[in-house]
Amino acid sequence: MADSSSSSFFADLGLLLYLEELNKEELNTFKLFLKETVEPEHSLIPWTEVRKARREDLANLIKKYYPGEKAWSVTLKIFGKMNLKNLCERAKAEINRSAQSIGPDDATAEDTQRDQEAVLDNGTEYRIRIKEKFCIAWDKKSFAGQPEDFHHRITQEDRKLLEQLFDVDVRTSEQPQTVVLQGAAGVGKTTLVRKAMLDWAEGNLYQQRFTYVFYLNGREINQLKERSFAQLISKDWPSTEGPIEGILSQQSSLLFIIDSFDELNFAFEEPEFALCEDWTQEHPVSFLMSSLLRKVMLPEASLLVTTRLTASKRLKQLLKNHHDVELLGMSEGAREEYIYQFFENKRWAKKAFSSLKNNEMLFSMCQVPLVCLATCTCLKQQMEKGGDVTLTCQTTTALFASYISSLFTPVDGCSPSLPNQVQLRNLCHVAAKGVWTMTYVFYRENLRRLGLTKSDVSSFLDRNILQKDAEYENCYVFTHLHVQEFFAAMFYMLKGNWESGDPSFQPFEDLKSLLQSTNHKDPHLTQTKCFLFGLLNKNRIKQLEKTFNCKISLKIKSKLLQWMEVLGKSEYSPLQEEFLELFHYLYETQDKAFISQSMRYFQKVAISISEKIHLLVSSFCLKHCRCLQTIRLSVTMVFEKKMLKTSLPTNTWDGNRIIHCWQDLCSVLHTNEHLRELDLSHSNLDKSAMNIFHQELMHPDCKLQKLLLKFITFSDGCQDISTSLIHNQNLMHLDLKGSDIGDNGVKSLCEALKHPDCKLQTLRLESCNVTVFCCLSISNALIRSQSLIFLNLSTNNLLDDGVQLLCEALRHPECYLERLSLESCGLTEAGCEALSLALISNKRLTHLCLADNVLRDGGVKLISDALQHPQCTLQSLVLRRCHFTSLSTEHLSTSLLHNKSLTHLDLGSNSLQDNGAKLLCDVFRHPSCNLQDLELMGCVLTNACCLDLASVVLNNPNLRSLDLGNNNLQDDGVKILCDALRHPNCNIQRLGLEYCGLTSLCCQDLSSALSINQRLIKMNLTQNILGYEGIVKLYEVLKFPECKLQVLGLCKEAFDEKAQKLLEAVGVSNPHLIIKPDCNYHNEEDGSWWRCF
Repeated sequence: MADSSSSSFFADLGLLLYLEELNKEELNTFKLFLKETVEPEHSLIPWTEVRKARREDLANLIKKYYPGEKAWSVTLKIFGKMNLKNLCERAKAEINRSAQSIGPDDATAEDTQRDQEAVLDNGTEYRIRIKEKFCIAWDKKSFAGQPEDFHHRITQEDRKLLEQLFDVDVRTSEQPQTVVLQGAAGVGKTTLVRKAMLDWAEGNLYQQRFTYVFYLNGREINQLKERSFAQLISKDWPSTEGPIEGILSQQSSLLFIIDSFDELNFAFEEPEFALCEDWTQEHPVSFLMSSLLRKVMLPEASLLVTTRLTASKRLKQLLKNHHDVELLGMSEGAREEYIYQFFENKRWAKKAFSSLKNNEMLFSMCQVPLVCLATCTCLKQQMEKGGDVTLTCQTTTALFASYISSLFTPVDGCSPSLPNQVQLRNLCHVAAKGVWTMTYVFYRENLRRLGLTKSDVSSFLDRNILQKDAEYENCYVFTHLHVQEFFAAMFYMLKGNWESGDPSFQPFEDLKSLLQSTNHKDPHLTQTKCFLFGLLNKNRIKQLEKTFNCKISLKIKSKLLQWMEVLGKSEYSPLQEEFLELFHYLYETQDKAFISQSMRYFQKVAISISEKIHLLVSSFCLKHCRCLQTIRLSVTMVFEKKMLKTSLPTNTWDGNRIIHCWQDLCSVLHTNEHLRELDLSHSNLDKSAMNIFHQELMHPDCKLQKLLLKFITFSDGCQDISTSLIHNQNLMHLDLKGSDIGDNGVKSLCEALKHPDCKLQTLRLESCNVTVFCCLSISNALIRSQSLIFLNLSTNNLLDDGVQLLCEALRHPECYLERLSLESCGLTEAGCEALSLALISNKRLTHLCLADNVLRDGGVKLISDALQHPQCTLQSLVLRRCHFTSLSTEHLSTSLLHNKSLTHLDLGSNSLQDNGAKLLCDVFRHPSCNLQDLELMGCVLTNACCLDLASVVLNNPNLRSLDLGNNNLQDDGVKILCDALRHPNCNIQRLGLEYCGLTSLCCQDLSSALSINQRLIKMNLTQNILGYEGIVKLYEVLKFPECKLQVLGLCKEAFDEKAQKLLEAVGVSNPHLIIKPDCNYHNEEDGSWWRCF
């Protein structure tokens, strides 16, 4: 038995000791709970005494008003409500020890223990209320026409998702505090979070994570006015639980579910410093929600926010850190099972599923249960009438037009009156404005202001176009978002005038704004735009005219064609995803003539095909493009074997349809007489796809001249491509960079090159795993080919032996090669002797790249010996990163004095240093030096050689391009160069000063040079710390159109906001000047031929 003195000590001081463990905020919360505590046969402690009491005074007050063990009973209850479980457990242990010292028969101790157990089961009343509320809501949530066990199985799958929402993120190793549950409209987000509320209340979810979970619905919040946050969440809070303010002090154990963020009609534009931290202060609800989402109020609480995908961008701008989870809806298997259960006739079910599967976009929409139900209902009605559901499922517009029409079709002889033209226009007006402003919930007053009377609303409710909210008064929504988007598209069809001259004209009425929207920037407008194009189809128009008994004009077609013309003639070509988006819209029309008219303004198309629907729309549209000259396609995923596994008949997507679409796409090679270039780089094509492509490539009407097949896997070692080179005499350029064709592939290409019918001029085999073993075949092909003049063998392990075999061909009088790149081919000094001899004897080779080979000084000497030979005709020599030093500059200098043909020399990334540069400059400024382009990037130069470089600029009238980037020239060196730039004898047109250690101190000299020099058109200043002061100095000359500079290399984002504004202003006042970070674009003119051929 314990000592009685210890028991007495705990009884006297224990309460105070535990109150001492509370921090200031917790103590205030304790007082709030104590204020509301009412115990039978005990008086309420006066609040005035509780509020001002210190911890010792508070302990005495509790013992005074609740004598004996009752003081502990009250205290533990409050600790429990505050979720201070650790304190409760410790106190319980202390009380048990104290009770044992008095004796096991003490009744008061037993009472205390019972009180403790009741305390630890806190929040019971609140949980009961939540169960009652959400159990009713959940019972109502089932899909019409589905068996009960089907619905239950889906929820079991989603339950796992709920359980894992707040698990530690494997990528960041952090537990998320804010989770965004996003998904398409109607996919089940609200159903899922309501289930979460129910499961939590029943003790089946988040029991160890959250003590309290609160549900906030966007639709309900919209209707609330000014209040405190505590009042906002008190709707379901029972008075028996005590003050809710006490719960809010335990932030980390709270979860707030904000359902339907997309329905909140708030701008969320409040500055963060003005937001509210105090949950007891009254504010507009928009202010409270902004404070909660932006973690100003209750920053340690967890948030689960649901939103439609279209509003996710707006939401994420408010959140600091969040974890995204996308709810995809019904799986493919679930959709298939649903469709087969919906149709009693299995033949009909099979037909419906096959038709939907053929349109991947439509089948994807059916992930949403309500859309799947509406689709099946519509298709069933079509089948009952003997209609062709294949045509109905051809486009989303066709399906929804049929569905909308079915809602206005008389049923069982009952034919409610159709909406008149005004009612229909007003409904479409509501839909369009809602889509534009992302408003999906409409209140009675909103509808009235937009022209819909009570009887109008009632009529559309009867037709299942609108739906009244069962929980929130005066709330109306379209039965589904796609229904709203369909009527929004009809708004533009029914509108007679698209100009903005009318004073009452609103932004969403502007057709041009809708057309200029993109899926990336305005995802909420995409489906409306899709329906708009689909409504251009004459059959759709006839169907809707019959349904609504009204005339719908197609004048809008000319407006869309005008927009396509502007888009096609723009100097900025659409991006890949924008072209694909455009093809989706054009496909919806199913109007071949319209597509052909629309695309006649485009000469170039670039598309990435990574899904079957991409292939469907692209093949359909490209087949009707007649003016294209260049097509760039990247085809991935479509032909992979895992996508061809199916239990469906072969007439579905996963069978012959893919091949049929690919056949249509490839037919462009012979149906489009203007097509000259095709790029299929990075595509994954199986054998059957390749066979189809090769057949089209060999078609007698194929006029293709340039073919790029970079990073392609060839199952046959590119045997078919080789055959195509013989049959297609228009093909002159073939790029196989990065494609693993190996030695066998090279040998088959060489056989084709030797054929007299092969007219190929350019062959690029960079990084193709070519080895020394096929160099003899290449050598023989170079001798026999009458057409090949450009050959790129870079980044292949040819080694010295392979290069020596190539040199045998170069020395042959029948070799017509003009340009050869051997960059990074394992060439050393040992292979340079054969190369040197070839340069002397070859009369046609003008361009040679030897970059990234370890030639060292010995190898450069051998090349230099060839350069000074009078028979050497080389015009461009690239020796970048060849590991030579300033010793080589002596040999080069001597050679350059005698050479009359070389106009381009690249010595970049070699350690020439100032001494080597000075030796070269002695030659470069000589009157007989014909050099026009000189590249000395990364040659370890300093300002000590700038006087010599300036002398070259002044004395060599031929020099047009000088690149000194990545050298430590600093401000002093550039000032010397600027003196030369200001001289009238300076003919420099391109100057590279990237990463030269420049600051604002040299910008006045640069500005002065630019104001005087009339020839400099391109200058690179990237990666220098010019600062705002430097930009101010440059701005003074760049802003004038008289400045001759056309391209300036600068990264705007590297400067502060003020400097960026000045650079933007330059673009306005001097539009012919382009400022961009990547100034080193490659073309024939600036000596980068070896990178771009």
